[in-house]
Amino acid sequence: MASKLNPYIGFSDDARQAMEFYKDVFGGTLTMSTFGEYGSGDGPDKDKIMHAQLETDSGFTLMASDAPEGMEHSKGSAITISLSGDDGDELRGYWDKLAASGTVTMPLEKQMWGDEFGMCTDRFGTAWMVNIAGAAAGGSEGSAG
Repeated sequence: MASKLNPYIGFSDDARQAMEFYKDVFGGTLTMSTFGEYGSGDGPDKDKIMHAQLETDSGFTLMASDAPEGMEHSKGSAITISLSGDDGDELRGYWDKLAASGTVTMPLEKQMWGDEFGMCTDRFGTAWMVNIAGAAAGGSEGSAG
């Protein structure tokens, strides 16, 4: 198996709700395991998510967990998850669902480099960027970076 790089999002106690939300956004297969399933017994963490993994039909993998009691959790971070490509309908659909109950920091609209680009933070505090590639002008490639 080839190596993969994918986001792993930490939550304090709402990983289940967040991952179910992301499954609604992206589709795919979601698996979740609780701390209770792996020896936490009846402790305070028994229903918290020890590990969740969403595998989408588009090839995305998103992982998450809740912080167990005694472990500090800092909501949000300096990391933003970027979705990019040329399937405008698919990417706009993701954008609409992520931004609907969150905060739009930059509307998804045509930018000076020729792509559609927007930024939002979803209702769980995760920051997202969406870039929809525009038609290349004069042989140059549209790029946000």
